[in-house]
Amino acid sequence: MANYDLTNNEKKVLLALNELDTAELKDVVEISDLNADASMQAAFLLEEKGLCQVIESSFELYGLSCEGKQYAEAGLPERQIMDSIDGPTPLENLRELFSPQLVGIATGWLIKKKWAKIDDGILIPLGDASKGEDEKVLGGLYENSLENDTFDPVFELPEEVASKATVQDLLKRKLLEKDEYTTRKIVITKDGKALAAEGIFITEEIAQITPELLKSGDWEGKTYRPYKVQKPVKPLYGAKIHPYQRMIDEMRQIFLEMGFTEIKGNIVQSSFWNFDALFQPQDHPAREMQDTFHLGDRTPVPEEFVDKVRACHETGGNTGSTGWGGKWSADISEKNVLRTHTTSVTIKYLADNPKGPIKVFSIDRAYRRETIDPTHTPEFEQLEGIIMDEGMSFSNLLGCLKEFYHRMGFSEVRFRPGYFPYTEPSVEPEVYIEGMGWVELGGAGVFRKEVTEPFGITQPVLAWGLGVSRVAMLKLGLKDLRELYQSDIDWLRKSEVGNGL
Repeated sequence: MANYDLTNNEKKVLLALNELDTAELKDVVEISDLNADASMQAAFLLEEKGLCQVIESSFELYGLSCEGKQYAEAGLPERQIMDSIDGPTPLENLRELFSPQLVGIATGWLIKKKWAKIDDGILIPLGDASKGEDEKVLGGLYENSLENDTFDPVFELPEEVASKATVQDLLKRKLLEKDEYTTRKIVITKDGKALAAEGIFITEEIAQITPELLKSGDWEGKTYRPYKVQKPVKPLYGAKIHPYQRMIDEMRQIFLEMGFTEIKGNIVQSSFWNFDALFQPQDHPAREMQDTFHLGDRTPVPEEFVDKVRACHETGGNTGSTGWGGKWSADISEKNVLRTHTTSVTIKYLADNPKGPIKVFSIDRAYRRETIDPTHTPEFEQLEGIIMDEGMSFSNLLGCLKEFYHRMGFSEVRFRPGYFPYTEPSVEPEVYIEGMGWVELGGAGVFRKEVTEPFGITQPVLAWGLGVSRVAMLKLGLKDLRELYQSDIDWLRKSEVGNGL
């Protein structure tokens, strides 16, 4: 059988078709000795190879519903009303003779069929009320159903027997039930005939190789069911880490490999550590309700630091700065908030460890009162880091950040001057994305003396806070930040595993 590789089932169906030329499925089943599913599957495979053609035809069958049977016996509601009157009749009289529901149904159809009209509560016949097509259809189906002893949908209603409008009306009135069926005819092609003429031989065929078959040696010299290697297989989706979590883990691993230690801190922070310790003025807009989640409880200001922090805010203390001026309030500093950045964790760590060398980072969640849109959410991840040691310079900071972004896969990195209340000089790192240009990914700088002096820190402190979710959007090719947090199972299944994310 040159150019064809047929299974035994295909061979059986082709032999059956060669006898019949054109056959219905039941005929193929009878001759091939296969069940209906196996026969149809083999026919479709033969059709792909051009050896047969499967012709499908759809048709509709109708039968009377319970209500349709009832009206076929007693007459449609409008017919029952017309048969019961011989002139103008008050509707009240009809409601006494029939159920109010039947009268309500009948009056609508009497008016639609123009058999009668209603005037001031009186039903007035309008003349001819001959039997309509709908009544003839009901009557015909009823008689045929009695003869066939079934009211199931087994009768066709061709256009010459019932118009489409009549059938639709009866279906809407729920007097008919409809079933849709598809029949298939299988026709052998010239190529199928030619192949059958060459001679088709059915041999024992092994569908699956088992351990027992291999151990016994019975696999030798046997015929195996062909397997189409080009046929797409059903996809299998193994368990995997969420793409966003994989990226967070990758960032964590990069900093660990660069010699950093990870630190953690509380989600709830006092305004002292979240704002004041970072030399952020107490009238700064970020402290207002639109930017910060304020809580009802308080945390006392650390007594060992309060006077020095107050001095830096009001006059600059011993730093040579003039401070922010005004009066610093311990009451405001005690108010608890959901941390707006993870810098509150790193400054607390520095206060507890004022002597270097220190290389630590924190990758954790922060909270701000943001309006949810494609680029903002009320909670987000931030990557915070600090290096403190003698001789640390601004160029060391830029080199560290450039190394990190290169390891994340961004080849082009630059820094743009920026402003933050607690660092000077300050920069905003940017990476170049094809089709988007330069994209800003966070902030960095050297802690000001107004931040470090109250805690007895004398060595330079390099600090940065990077937007994790923004990096994830770029790496994963997302347009909407919210997609990182949605349970889109299809996206999760199809996401790649590995450094390419």
